[in-house]
Amino acid sequence: MPALAAPLIEWYRDAARDLPWRREGFGAWGTLVSEFMLQQTPVARVIPHLEAWLTRWPTPSTLAAAPPADAVTQWANLGYPRRALWLHRAAVEIRDRHDGVVPRDVDALLALTGIGDYTARAVAVFAYGDRHPVVDTNTRRVLARAVEGRAQPGSPNKADLARMDAELPDDIVESTIVNAAAMELGAIVCTARSPRCEVCPLAAQCAWRAAGYPESEDRRRRQAKYEGSDRQARGAVLRVLREAAPAPVALFAVVPDWPDAVQRDRAIDSLIADGLAEASDGLLHLPGHPAS
Repeated sequence: MPALAAPLIEWYRDAARDLPWRREGFGAWGTLVSEFMLQQTPVARVIPHLEAWLTRWPTPSTLAAAPPADAVTQWANLGYPRRALWLHRAAVEIRDRHDGVVPRDVDALLALTGIGDYTARAVAVFAYGDRHPVVDTNTRRVLARAVEGRAQPGSPNKADLARMDAELPDDIVESTIVNAAAMELGAIVCTARSPRCEVCPLAAQCAWRAAGYPESEDRRRRQAKYEGSDRQARGAVLRVLREAAPAPVALFAVVPDWPDAVQRDRAIDSLIADGLAEASDGLLHLPGHPAS
């Protein structure tokens, strides 16, 4: 068994958080929705939205039958609302290409809208129990420190999958646990800024610890300031549209008190370009709603 596997498995049995997507019978659709929501969004914010989403749309086909505007509205304040549009498109593709069943095959998952290497493998592993390396930001940090002796990982690349694969046991059940445990360790112990090395199950074999915790270049992308940004302007426009749905809103009435009218109009244009809003006859509305 790979060196990191045994301590990770033992630690995870006691330390794993009780999260909805880890419970028995959660299902592939629930797993897929949770992975879309968890991208760049904290777990605590996701859980209530996830439960409401799956209550409203318990299958891909039920979401596919709804207008995309409903998905954007239900997404509420989760941020990065294009994810809602992508999830709706993926649901339509699952209905039309896979008879309403989330596919198990990684390549089939990768062919769906909005799904990349991480999400495809996460669904195949955590929903279907297959053996694949699953690598997110937390996993990459654990591998960088424990295996490579670096404080922070380098830029994401395909080699990350090979590095994680080398740490997975051959046993399928154990490989699933190691994938989940590495992610969990990075989320709650081996954190980016304040690692809790004193309680880490990998402390004895951690290359970074053995080297005396050397500093390394932090290549993580910095999140731009939200206050006053175009992202905030886009959010303000979408909030008006969600609250007005299904009725359209006159363009001049969309966030009329926004302090920078040029920025507001740029936000409207970008939402239209992304398919998150539609305009006609001087009116603006969510995608799929009639402009009347």
